[in-house]
Amino acid sequence: MLGCENWVLFTDAYWECYVRHLLTSFWHPVGTCKMAPATDPLGVVTHRLRLRGVSGVRVVDASVMPQITTGNTMATTVMIGERGADFIKEDWGYPHDA
Repeated sequence: MLGCENWVLFTDAYWECYVRHLLTSFWHPVGTCKMAPATDPLGVVTHRLRLRGVSGVRVVDASVMPQITTGNTMATTVMIGERGADFIKEDWGYPHDA
């Protein structure tokens, strides 16, 4: 890998250099927290945005999107935030318009 010639091939230091030189951001990451039924062992978030196995934590961002939108993710992420706020209000007994 160009830029990592000073490291011994396949060592931890080499792989760290490799990753630092090769990786990039796509600026709109989504889908890192799979929302799925309890029967799916790969699902980490419930349909009410609760993080499985951790009490009092919800995932209310673009990571619950199953795939990226065709445009900027901002509007969809705001909608997820609004829905998450509704879930929290319901759980605490507040009306949706509160």
